[in-house]
Amino acid sequence: MSSGEFDLRTRIGLEAFAPEVTCSRAKCDTTATRRIEWRNPRIHSEDRIKIWLSCDEHLDFLLGFLKSRGFPVRLHAVADPVNEEPIV
Repeated sequence: MSSGEFDLRTRIGLEAFAPEVTCSRAKCDTTATRRIEWRNPRIHSEDRIKIWLSCDEHLDFLLGFLKSRGFPVRLHAVADPVNEEPIV
């Protein structure tokens, strides 16, 4: 990894506590396979990035929730480096 890249588990402090990351959908403890980066443009500046994690089963639900509200969204694999460029 370059100095600008990092492991998501290390960034959010999970490496020492959990061997895997789980889906952000309520009551789901399935391993997350995708990372959804998003922001609410009404309350967040362009440089603010929110992250949800999704299992395969809940990906369409979580994306649909965000897209139906017109929120800008980026989709990545969980293991991909976090893109810290603004979401426009």
